[in-house]
Amino acid sequence: MTAGTSLTHGTTTAGHELAALQREHGGPLFALLFRLCDGDRQRAEDLVQETLVRAWQHPEALHADGFDSVRPWLLTVARRLAIDARRARQARPPEIGEEIPETARVTADHAERAAAMLDVREAVKTLTPEHRDVLVLVYFLGASVAEAAQTLGIPPGTVKSRAYYALRALRRVLPGYTADLR
Repeated sequence: MTAGTSLTHGTTTAGHELAALQREHGGPLFALLFRLCDGDRQRAEDLVQETLVRAWQHPEALHADGFDSVRPWLLTVARRLAIDARRARQARPPEIGEEIPETARVTADHAERAAAMLDVREAVKTLTPEHRDVLVLVYFLGASVAEAAQTLGIPPGTVKSRAYYALRALRRVLPGYTADLR
């Protein structure tokens, strides 16, 4: 289809002219969009259709004076659509299919997590006050060894040894949670 032809909105005429536009320029449009879509065939096909819809919506652009072919206009529209589609994909989180990826972290449901918290609380109560204080500061409140030593008024080496022995005692009391405590 050259610049001299028009694309009207009549049902059969527009369909024939759009089909002619597709036959003449569809291959180069698809080739460009396939490269711009990083080899995603379906996305490239969708963008070819969108480009042809834009041509149908703007027939005045297709028969502008001074142009031998509408291909440059179509390629420009296609390139801009591909850029817009890429920006839209980057602006939102990646889409995930129905299946769960193998690398996805499996998390326990709320009831299991609550039960585990109760088990850990009961186990921490069995520790000596010295071990419990170190464990709470370092592991539950996120204090560094130096901060815990300063808070408790004991040397950093004592904080480390109490934390070690506290975790060891918890491993004995909570055998099912051993992997989580290492």
